[in-house]
Amino acid sequence: MKQLTYRQSGVNIKKADAFVGNIKNFVTKSPLSKISAFGSLFDLSDYKQSYKNPVLVSSTDGVGTKLKIAQSLGIHHTVGVDLVGMNVNDVLCLGAKPLFFLDYIACGKVDVKVLTEIVAGINRGLTDADCKLLGGETAEMPGMYDPDEYDLAGFCVGIVDKSKIIDGTKIKSGDVVLGLASNGVHSNGFSLVRRALGERGVKKYGRELLKPTRIYVKPVLGLMDKVPVKGVAHITGGAFYNKAVKILPQGVGMSIKKGSWPVPEIFKIIQHAGHIPEREMYTVLNMGIGMMVVVDKKYSDKALAFLDGRGVKSYHIGRVESSPGKMRLI
Repeated sequence: MKQLTYRQSGVNIKKADAFVGNIKNFVTKSPLSKISAFGSLFDLSDYKQSYKNPVLVSSTDGVGTKLKIAQSLGIHHTVGVDLVGMNVNDVLCLGAKPLFFLDYIACGKVDVKVLTEIVAGINRGLTDADCKLLGGETAEMPGMYDPDEYDLAGFCVGIVDKSKIIDGTKIKSGDVVLGLASNGVHSNGFSLVRRALGERGVKKYGRELLKPTRIYVKPVLGLMDKVPVKGVAHITGGAFYNKAVKILPQGVGMSIKKGSWPVPEIFKIIQHAGHIPEREMYTVLNMGIGMMVVVDKKYSDKALAFLDGRGVKSYHIGRVESSPGKMRLI
């Protein structure tokens, strides 16, 4: 009887080892152990001086069907940035500084070049967020995925002092909503985008669609040191009608003025191609606003100037008002 090997089953351990060798310089090695085995260590003692009552904040997320576009066009160096952005921007919403990140890559077949490009993008995003890559998992799963398919997931942990947690409870009527410009579609709503544009449209606008998620960590953490920030919302799936309003306490809603910021052309192209109703666009896609920040009216001009000075174009897009409804677009 012929003997069967793991490689004959479709899993190539040598290729996986070659990939790990390519990315070893991206991974932060802990000084706590000379041996890397089964888990990663992170020393919190460096943060004792900065955090009186430290609280850890976690998030996990993926990139979604945007990966279908990356795979069809053979462009893999941006989706790693997306993976980081989806996670670090979420922990930022509670006022937390991202500390470390873990990735999970599942694929039908290990392609060392492709996977190295993905992790190089992860490293680029983590550099932008001042966050460490501690490790991850690469799973080669023939039969689960086609040879050219892969999926990505990430996990991030951040830290915030208990007294500085931002949870939206201080938001009140009269506060100002600032919108921070997105870098395009980011990483949500791509099932709708792909259906609206079709294969030809996706190919035509592919590079625009693959622009990576903007990482807001450094400018927004800097803003928190300058003005009292009451609420931060990462505008992802659910967008204006579901995600933005998650930070609002009972009894108040947001009144957002359309036209107070420029909507990038790609959103107009998607809407026209798919005959998509306006409310659906604002429910699914970020429409040019990747993050919202709520501040007292007296700090709005200072906040806008600070963000613009840090390279993030931002706009006064609305206000908080007493209302039983959570979102009103006018």
